Amino acid sequence: MEVCLREAERIDDLQFGLKIIQNHKKFCFGTDAVLLSHFASIKRNDLVADLGTGTGIIPILLSAREEQSRLVGLELQADMVEMANRSIGLNNLHSRLEIIEGDIKKAPEMLGPNSFNLVVSNPPYKKGGSGLVNPDDSLAIARHEIMCTLEDVIGAAAGLLVAGGRFAMVHRADRLADIICELRRTRLEPKRIKMVYPRIDRPPNLVLVEAIKYAKPYLKWQPPLIVYKEEGQYTEELLEIYNMTGQ
Repeated sequence: MEVCLREAERIDDLQFGLKIIQNHKKFCFGTDAVLLSHFASIKRNDLVADLGTGTGIIPILLSAREEQSRLVGLELQADMVEMANRSIGLNNLHSRLEIIEGDIKKAPEMLGPNSFNLVVSNPPYKKGGSGLVNPDDSLAIARHEIMCTLEDVIGAAAGLLVAGGRFAMVHRADRLADIICELRRTRLEPKRIKMVYPRIDRPPNLVLVEAIKYAKPYLKWQPPLIVYKEEGQYTEELLEIYNMTGQ
């Protein structure tokens, strides 16, 4: 399908016949989105929501993992929604995937409460008022809790999920205590945790968490993921994840 590109936009090949439009002046997806799309336990006929979908990268990658799923992405920024929907057209996914403009805090009333089997999110990592804020609004919103907080994201996921539904999220490792406390407060029980280390001799910088709505307590720690070898090359495990997700 022929697609019109705007200024500063490019088309990136995701392999498996998938492509995505990105604007190098705005927020582009990174390794964290790829890791989450691999970590999330998507199943046949799942109805899936991605909160703060940005370019639509996570639902696009998930669509290749399970062809019988239906997916919707929710994004606040109108220009990102428009660009993500052009990526959907580029991949002929309109029958299965839709990107909607809207506020995460209103997700249950917009998308339907207690109706999703899987909710995923790669939310802003930094608390509002912490660190340097990018003067570009789109980048600031993607990285800082300006328009939504961790509590907003988890609360929206809890409202969207059916009983027994799954919530998968990637976040900064140093927010793990906040994440677990908020998950349990909203009756989302943490079930799987995987720590991500940039190198084997450094502390973790990311964490992948899966929780299940109304589940009983029982937490599984998965083997840690190391991103880089000492030589600065990707580890075999990370390369395998990229190959499995189409990167």
